[in-house]
Amino acid sequence: MPELPEVETIARGVELRLRGDRILEARFGSYPKLFKTPSARQAKGLEGRAILAVHRTGKHIVCELGAAGWILQSHPGRKLRNADPSTTLRMARVGHPGADLEEWEDSSSAQWIVHLGMTGRLLVTPAEAPVAPHTHVRLSLASGRELRFVDPRRFGRLDFRDLSLSAAFSAAGADPLTVTADEFAQIFRSRRLTIKAALLNQKLLSGVGNIYADESLFRVGIRPRRLCARLTRAELESLRLALLVVLEHAIQLGGSSVSDYVDAGGERGFFQLEHCVYQRGGQPCLRCQTPIRRIVLAGRGTHYCPKCQR
Repeated sequence: MPELPEVETIARGVELRLRGDRILEARFGSYPKLFKTPSARQAKGLEGRAILAVHRTGKHIVCELGAAGWILQSHPGRKLRNADPSTTLRMARVGHPGADLEEWEDSSSAQWIVHLGMTGRLLVTPAEAPVAPHTHVRLSLASGRELRFVDPRRFGRLDFRDLSLSAAFSAAGADPLTVTADEFAQIFRSRRLTIKAALLNQKLLSGVGNIYADESLFRVGIRPRRLCARLTRAELESLRLALLVVLEHAIQLGGSSVSDYVDAGGERGFFQLEHCVYQRGGQPCLRCQTPIRRIVLAGRGTHYCPKCQR
C-alpha cells in the first residue's frame, strides 16, 4: 500500500501538472465499492469545477476544487503560481473576465478525496493515451489531458465533499512531517502497544505504514516489539527525528516502488534501493552482517536486525 512518501509524491505531481485546470467531464466505472460517495453524485459534483490545489492529508490525496462558475481563459501575460512553465492560462468567473486569481485560489468549495488502497494509481495522461485495464475513473480536463484512477485490486476509495454541506476532510492522527517533539511524546509514551503497532495506527500518526516504520526503527536502533510505555523520552525523540529524515528522503527519491506504485507521470520511485531491512529477511544487515529477521507483528510482516536494534 502506498505510504506517506508515495502519496506525497503523487499529490505534488498532480498539483504541478493540473493546478488551474478545469474538469469538463467525469466518467466513472461500475464497481460500487470504490465510491464512498455514489459515482453519479461524484460526477455531477466534479464537472465544471476548477482544480485549485492538490495536497496530501495522511494517506489520502485531496483535490481542492473551486465553484463550477470558474472557467479557463487565455491570458499570455499571466501564469498560474506553481504551474507548468508552459501554462499561459488564468481562471476567471463566468461573466467577470477581470477577476483575479488571488481572489479565489485558496477558497475551495469542494474536495475530491482519493485513497489509493493497495494498488491504486492516480495518473495524468494525454486524452488520447491508451486506457489501462482497471481504469475506474477518467476526468477530462480543459487542457486536453485526463486524470485517471487505476486500481487492479479495487481496495481504493473515492469521495466527494461539497464544503457547503459537510466539513473538510482531515486525518485522524498527527502528521509525522509536522508533529512536534512534545506532541509525539504525548501520543506514544504511555501506550501499552508495541512501537511497531503504534506507528501503524493511523488514528495516532497518519501516513506511516510498514516500510517506513521498519526503516525508521532500524535507523534509530529500536526493536519493533518494544512497548511504547517503556521507551524513554530521548528514544521517542530520536524516533521522531528518524521518521522525519527517512520520510523526507523517500519523498526526494519519489517513494518506494516495491509493487505497483508509480507517480502521477507513471514513473517508479527509487527509495527501495536504500531499504536497510524492509523485505530483506535472511539477508545480512548492512551494518553488522547479522541476518535480518522477519516476524509477524500487528498482522504485518516486520523486519529488523536482532543485533543493531535493542
